[in-house]
Amino acid sequence: MEEKIIVGRNLKALREANGYTQEQVANFLNIGRSAYANYEAGEREAPMEVMEQASELFGCELALLFDENKQAVNNMLVCAFRADNLSANDLKEVAAFKNIVLNYIKMDRLMA
Repeated sequence: MEEKIIVGRNLKALREANGYTQEQVANFLNIGRSAYANYEAGEREAPMEVMEQASELFGCELALLFDENKQAVNNMLVCAFRADNLSANDLKEVAAFKNIVLNYIKMDRLMA
């Protein structure tokens, strides 16, 4: 499967699991909604900076966005944080919290 299609599928799955709209994610990433929609549809390749910011928002390792294994992505979805009517600042706070959790998981993995 083509890489940008895999990434698009994973971006969409993570966005929907978190209850975000394309508009909210695009605003967080400082890009237009149509650009983000093209990334999800696999029509355009997202720049690495955008991919890194998306992984922060979704609280996952960057490599997960490129993973063809749907089960790996599904396993990450159980940690999705859902809330309604989040502002742009709220999304930044959620992303910061998820980054703390992800770093804890990485440290725990290294210590095991």
